[in-house]
Amino acid sequence: MWNDPVNLMTYVSYVFRSHFGFSRARAEELMLQVHHNGKAIVFTGSREEAEKHTHAMHGWGLQATFEKVDN
Repeated sequence: MWNDPVNLMTYVSYVFRSHFGFSRARAEELMLQVHHNGKAIVFTGSREEAEKHTHAMHGWGLQATFEKVDN
């Protein structure tokens, strides 16, 4: 997830809770990482799942990308 100047922090937290099923505390923790660091990793898993979640975040109006992590 990437920070953007458009969406409210409360909305981002709401999306994380609604889409990923995170607890309020976890959603707010991730939202604050996005806000303070400019980005946060909110999902790790298969490429197919990452593509699905990335597309879903775009549908919510959020900026998201996925990339392969080198082991």
